[in-house]
Amino acid sequence: MYTFRKTILTKSVMFAVSYDDGRTAYLVVENHGKASEDYVVGEIARERQEQGTLPEGTILSIKRVR
Repeated sequence: MYTFRKTILTKSVMFAVSYDDGRTAYLVVENHGKASEDYVVGEIARERQEQGTLPEGTILSIKRVR
């Protein structure tokens, strides 16, 4: 008997983070959910700024790019 097993892939999503001074940084979030869950990325970006993995500055927008 054949049973189909769906392989679980880790899904990484890339976001472009735009700053008020014109800079753009890129943020990769591993195991990100659907596009409807993109509102969570703002909090992730602030956490990464505190950790030092994203540059400091005022974030204007965050856009999904991949």
